[in-house]
Amino acid sequence: MFGQRHIDHNPGTHYRSERVSAVNGQYFFSTREGTLEGPYFNRTDAEREIAFYIRRMKQANEIIESRAF
Repeated sequence: MFGQRHIDHNPGTHYRSERVSAVNGQYFFSTREGTLEGPYFNRTDAEREIAFYIRRMKQANEIIESRAF
């Protein structure tokens, strides 16, 4: 889940931060692409959606790679 993608830069200084944040009682998660996804009603929902988001991104990447010649 925390592996390096082939499009990422070579290893450098890596800073981990909390992925889920709460704003005015609503929960959001940030992505590597710099987007903020949400709002969700609770932290559990946001964490579940992180797993769905990662799965969608992997599927999209597989589709793109399968169409490359």
